[in-house]
This record gives sequence, C-alpha cells and structure tokens, in this order.
Amino acid sequence: MEKLNVVKIGGNVIDNEEALKQFLIDFSKLEGKKVLVHGGGKLASRLSLQMGIEPEMVDGRRITNEETLKVVTMMYAGWVSKSIVAQLQANNCNAVGLSGADLNLIQSVFRPKEPIDFGFVGDIISVNANMLNVLLQNSIVPVCCAITHDKAGSLLNTNADTIAATLAVAASEHFDVSLIYCFEKNGVLANPEDDDSVISLIDKDYYQQLIDEKVITAGMLPKMHNCFQALDKGVADVKIMHASKLNSLSSDQFIGSKLVLED
Repeated sequence: MEKLNVVKIGGNVIDNEEALKQFLIDFSKLEGKKVLVHGGGKLASRLSLQMGIEPEMVDGRRITNEETLKVVTMMYAGWVSKSIVAQLQANNCNAVGLSGADLNLIQSVFRPKEPIDFGFVGDIISVNANMLNVLLQNSIVPVCCAITHDKAGSLLNTNADTIAATLAVAASEHFDVSLIYCFEKNGVLANPEDDDSVISLIDKDYYQQLIDEKVITAGMLPKMHNCFQALDKGVADVKIMHASKLNSLSSDQFIGSKLVLED
C-alpha cells in the first residue's frame, strides 16, 4: 500500500507566526501523500473576546452557541485555513482548505445534550473516504479544519484531534497511514514540567498505567484515546511530537512518543 501521513498541528504553534511558518516549510517537504488537520482555539477565543462574546469552556471543551459557531467558523475555516493554504502554496505544496461540509468530507451529529449541552458541537459519524482518495490521487493536499456538518444544513464545531484520527482510519482503506500529532511539546512527558522527560514508547497497558498514576491528564487524555482508537481500527502507526521535529520522520533520529497496541 502507498504511504500517507495524516498530520495534526495544534497547541501554541498555530498561535505563533514564526513556529507555524517553519512547520509548514517542513510539512511541505514531507515526501509522498499527506493530509494536514488544524485547530485554532486560542485565536478563536481572542476573536470572540474582541467581538464581545465571552468564551465558555467546560473541561477544556468549548460551549458553542450560535454566535460562537460563527466565530469559530470564521477563524478555523476562514483565516487559519486560508493562511495555512497560502503558505503551503508559497512552498510549492498544492493544498486546498476544507471544512467537513466541503465535498461532504466529514459528517457529524449534534453531541447529546446530556450531561452537558455543548450546543453546535459535532460527533463524527462518517468520512467520505472516496473523495479524500480522489484529492490525494490528484496530488492535492487536503487541509482540514475543525468544522464539520450534519448534512441537514448545520455546521458543527468538532475536535481537531478526533478529526485527524477519524480521517486516518478512513484513509487506511486505501493507504498505509501514519498519524502524527504535532504541538509545542517534545511528546508525551513523564513530568509535564520537564520537556526532556519524553516517554518514547507507549503501549495500551502502559497508557492505562500512566492514567492511573495521573501522569496523563487534561487535554492529553482525549488525544491519546484518539491515538489508540486509530491503532485499533487499522492505522499503521501513531506518533506525538514537537512541531519543529517533523523533518526527523525521514531519518533515524525521530524524537517524540510512538504509540503501539502492544510492545
């Protein structure tokens, strides 16, 4: 099977102009077929405040009412998406910015209102893997934002980590897929205060141990849950790494955390 890299960029990198610029140069240099997934939550919160809309979060997840949906769509599917695509084009990477509504790429349903009503937030139910394959076979790099749709006219705010994992699973029907999460840390850390305490290899049992010992908490929990779900469903390998180390994928000097079903 042909190789495909599904790369998710997030964290503080999206908010750092120079770091994002360098990451996109490195991403452009990745050989073979690739997909980029991005968030932009901090930028959305900043725009929201500028518009007089107070961001509301529960356990790190955004409550998305109708006005907030407009803000996140403007930021994710607008400014961030098109800025990334423009920079990729400058690096001779022929990209197209997509929401889940475009080409019916990612369909979701409203998240259940119990126990918390998150509003216009979507849980993914399907990916148009054939359309994704058409883009990739025509040497087009999809750049996917954190907006999906319900095929009934509503846009939905959807977790970008989950989008990356779901796209990777769907693409594994046609490709040998590597799922790569890039952010401002060196990988999964044994000590969150020590950037050098990277855990290089994590299997399912060790993952559960890290949860029990509260080494993995907060935002890293759903990210790693997505990782292991992707592995369970046919994705070849998963890595979590610093955005600046993306070019190490093509060498023997990979720096980060590799997740496996069993060691």
